[in-house]
Amino acid sequence: MSLTRAMRRFLPLVCILAAFLARVASGQSISVPWSDLGHGPQHTGLSQFPANTMSRIEWQAPVDLDPQYSGNDLYIHYGSPVVTQSNTVIIPVKTGAQGGFRVEGHSATSGSLVWTQTTDYILPAHDWTPSCGICLTPRNRLYFPGAGGTVYYRDVPDAAVSTGTGQIAFYGISHYLAAESTYQDNVQIDTPLTSDRYGDIFFGFTVSGSNPLGLQSGIARIDSSGAGTWVAASTAPGDPNIVEVVMNCAPALSNDQKTLYIAVSYGSFQGGYLVALDSRTLAPVAHVLLKDLIYTASDALLADEGSASPTIGPDGDVYFGVLENPFLSNHDRGWMLHFNGALSMEKTPGAFGWDDTCSIVPSSAVPSYTGTSSYLILTKYNNYADPGVGGNGINKVAILDPNATEIDPISGATVMNEVITVVGVTPDAALLSYSPNAVMEWCINSAAVDPSTKSAIINSEDGKVYRWDFTTNSLTQSVVLTPGIGEAYTPSIIGPNGMVYVINNATVFAVGP
Repeated sequence: MSLTRAMRRFLPLVCILAAFLARVASGQSISVPWSDLGHGPQHTGLSQFPANTMSRIEWQAPVDLDPQYSGNDLYIHYGSPVVTQSNTVIIPVKTGAQGGFRVEGHSATSGSLVWTQTTDYILPAHDWTPSCGICLTPRNRLYFPGAGGTVYYRDVPDAAVSTGTGQIAFYGISHYLAAESTYQDNVQIDTPLTSDRYGDIFFGFTVSGSNPLGLQSGIARIDSSGAGTWVAASTAPGDPNIVEVVMNCAPALSNDQKTLYIAVSYGSFQGGYLVALDSRTLAPVAHVLLKDLIYTASDALLADEGSASPTIGPDGDVYFGVLENPFLSNHDRGWMLHFNGALSMEKTPGAFGWDDTCSIVPSSAVPSYTGTSSYLILTKYNNYADPGVGGNGINKVAILDPNATEIDPISGATVMNEVITVVGVTPDAALLSYSPNAVMEWCINSAAVDPSTKSAIINSEDGKVYRWDFTTNSLTQSVVLTPGIGEAYTPSIIGPNGMVYVINNATVFAVGP
C-alpha cells in the first residue's frame, strides 16, 4: 500500500511524536514493586503493598555459596533483592570464597528457581566484601554488573529463557572487547546500580590502573538505548584530590529525576563530598564537603566498609549517613547528615548514620505524632557497647522528626527529635560484661516501611525478623530465621503479594503468613 504525499510529509512529525510519547509513557509510574536498594531511585524504603502477617518462613535460598566468616561475624554486604510486577524475586548470589557471582530469578510464592545467569563481575579491592548490586527498570529490564565496568541486561526477567540479553559498557563495548583483559584488571563497578523512570542506569566505578581510554574512577550513566557517558569522581566536586566514589553508595535521584546524588571521597575512612550532578549529562551541579557535627573543623569519615546511600525526602531534602571524626567520638554511630536539595543548606542531622540508608515514614503512619512535619525518617539507633567504643549496648531503631530538634544525651549535639524508638529484645551475651543492658544490634541498612499497616520490617543480629508496629510502638511479630550472627547490615523488602524478604547469615528468607 502506497503512502499519500500528505502522509509522507507528516510522517517525520508522527515518528517524532510517537517517540516522545513512548518516552513519556516509559517515564510514567509503571510501578516496579522493588527495583533497587531502598525500593526505588530515592531509596525511601516505602512499600506500596501491605506486608502480610509474619508467622513462618515460606522459603529460603542462599545468597552466598561460600561465605567467609571471621569468627562468628560475616563482613559481607549482599546486594538487595529486587521484585518484578509479575512477582519474580531476583537475587545476586556470591558463588566463590573471594568472588564469583550469578543472578537468580525465583518464584515469589514457592521459591522455585526460574532461571539463573552467571556474570563475570570482578569485585574491586576491598576490606569488607562489597555488594553486587542489581536493578530493574520500569520497562522490566534487569541490569547487573559485569567485568571491566560493563553491565549485563536481561529483558524478560520473569521467564525461564529471556529473548533479550546482552552486555554493554558506558565507554563503548567495542573498546572493552578490544582490550578486554586490561579493562577487567583495572575497572570495576563499586556501587549498586540505580535506574531512573526512563530506564537509564547510574553507578560508580573504580579505576586502579592505566587503560586505553584514560578512564578515571567516577560515575557512569547508560541510557535506555545503551549509550554511555561518565564523569570523574574528582571532577564532580572540582577537587583533584578526590580519588573514588564511596564503595556501596547507591546513586539516588531527585523526585523529578533531574538530579543525581552520590558521595565521593579522598579514600576509604577519609573525608569527601556529597555531590549533585545533572542526571542527563552528569555535569556537576552542586557539592558539599561533609563535616563532623561536633568537631566541625574535621571532615566526616566515609568508609568503604559501609553501605550508606543518599535518601531523598518527599520535599527534596537529601539525607546521607557518615562516620564521626574523631572516630568513636560518637560511639561509632556517625551522623545522618541532612541537606536541602541544592546542597546549599545543612539542616538538623540525626544522631546515627553509620552504614545506614534512612527510610521515609509518612507522618500519618505514626498516630502518636503531633508535630508539623509531613514525613518522618526511620534510622538504626544502635549505641555500641564494644570495647573502646563507649556505648551502653542499648541498641534501638528510631523514627525521627527531620524538622524538630533535641539535645542528644550522648554527644550533646543538637539533633533530630526522637518521635518513637524501640529497643532490641535479645541480650548480647558477648557484651554483658561491658554493659548489663546490652542487646543484639539491629541489622538493617535500609528498612522496608509499610504505611498501610503503620509498621516497618526490621532485621536483627539475633537471627529474627520483626514487625515494628508504629501504633503501639512495639514489636508485634517475629520469626526466627537463624541462631543469630554478627554481620554487615542488610536490607528488608516487601513484595507485591505481601511477602517479606530479609537476608540473614548469607541466606535470603521469604517470610509470610
